[in-house]
Amino acid sequence: MAISPLLVISLVCLAGGGSLLPAVEAIWLTIPRAGDKCVYEDIQANVVVVGDFLCIDQDNEVGLGPTVNIRVTSAYGKEIYKRTNVTQGRFAFTTSESGTYLACLSMHHDQTHYAVDNSTAIVSLDWKMGIRTKDWDTVAKKEKIEGVELELRKSAERVFEIRANILYLRFREASMREINEKTNKRVAQLSFMSLGLSVMVSLFQVWHLKRFFLKKKLI
Repeated sequence: MAISPLLVISLVCLAGGGSLLPAVEAIWLTIPRAGDKCVYEDIQANVVVVGDFLCIDQDNEVGLGPTVNIRVTSAYGKEIYKRTNVTQGRFAFTTSESGTYLACLSMHHDQTHYAVDNSTAIVSLDWKMGIRTKDWDTVAKKEKIEGVELELRKSAERVFEIRANILYLRFREASMREINEKTNKRVAQLSFMSLGLSVMVSLFQVWHLKRFFLKKKLI
């Protein structure tokens, strides 16, 4: 009986503990009193994105620290999510176009509720995409799968996600190569035009000098 390549790759991923897609933990950001702190992700289209953010004060108390403003924009600058004067929250969306998605955080202008030194704010941001956004406990209960079968399902999802990322990178590579070829072509055309103009100016100068010398009877 022929063995599916997808099953083989899934087993490899399972054996390796999913090492092809290492776990991504939340990042910690220090938000200055003035200005924004931004993070970005290059994401392809039709990908589910979920982000959780949380402010922590100097005593590591959740929700009691300074408040922040957050704004998430798409690759073309469209506002996807915006909240002001909050200490925690969650944003979720499905990307409509490929490109760089930006999340910017800043301290809220009014911090009178927070008596401690509020020169900076510490924020935890957990930005999850694709397979990491799935609730596998719910999937297991709904489809009545567990154990090895569940792990194989996770591995298969990882394989599909890796394949989609590879195809996206190949598309980006082809797009960049096309742009480079067009740029090189235009630079070559400009170089030939510059060379032709230089030759024409040189010939004009020779003709003008020759005419001047003949007029003065120097030659």
